[in-house]
Amino acid sequence: MSPAEPGPLLSPTTDAGRAALTALLDDPSTALTGFDFDGTLAPIVADPRDSAPQAGIVEALADLADLVGTVAVITGRPAETAVLLGGLDRVPGIVVLGHYGAERWVDGRVIAADPPPGVALVRSELPALVEASGAPAGTWIEDKGRSLAVHTRRAEDPDRALALLAEPLKELAERAELRLEPGRMVIELRPQGVDKGAALTSLVEERAARSVLYAGDDLGDLPAFAAVTALRERDVPGLTVCSSSDEVTEVADAADLVVPGPAGLAELLAELTKRIRGPVE
Repeated sequence: MSPAEPGPLLSPTTDAGRAALTALLDDPSTALTGFDFDGTLAPIVADPRDSAPQAGIVEALADLADLVGTVAVITGRPAETAVLLGGLDRVPGIVVLGHYGAERWVDGRVIAADPPPGVALVRSELPALVEASGAPAGTWIEDKGRSLAVHTRRAEDPDRALALLAEPLKELAERAELRLEPGRMVIELRPQGVDKGAALTSLVEERAARSVLYAGDDLGDLPAFAAVTALRERDVPGLTVCSSSDEVTEVADAADLVVPGPAGLAELLAELTKRIRGPVE
């Protein structure tokens, strides 16, 4: 195979995706590869505090980091939490952007501004709101420091819980001047003006990347997909990858390439690394 020929998994279905893959393989040292954490690098679990990366995927990121310009993780979690849960400090030079880009972990340090006052308002009112909504048992609140999320995956009826909470959470978010972010059996209230698209674009500009790959699985990753599309208009080839699930089909529909969850992404990373390295003499 020539350097630009795909392997079994590394086969984008769009012209733009194929062009981006060619650009990445031709000049990996100027490429930026970005990844969501939950559902992409790590399988979704009932309790996000128990999250752990897919077997072998951190090692695959470490191998890739030796070959490309930048490896980054862009997550809704606090940056340090993602690093600790994932053992991401094992990846040389990795940049972890937490809270959708409001925090940055690099070389063991977290850089972040203070959260807006609306976060404290939500923290004080959210427990009573959830109780008053009638959401079924198992609905619980995750305090991420800069944002708060209400999870329904462990509830007796997850979809009913989401339906009961939707309007009260919308009203609370409006009063707190926060953004409401739906996800896979979760609704998050977080600061305005930050999303994965803005975070990805800023990092691409900072690193002067000449090609970009971004992989995600949930609705919060769609702004990053949109950013990749916008970067193409600025002559930065981009490839979007969906770590697929049955719960969110919109991301797969928007992607250039779909893989079967974190296990599939681990295989794709190994394949990508092999293609960059080229044939063994």
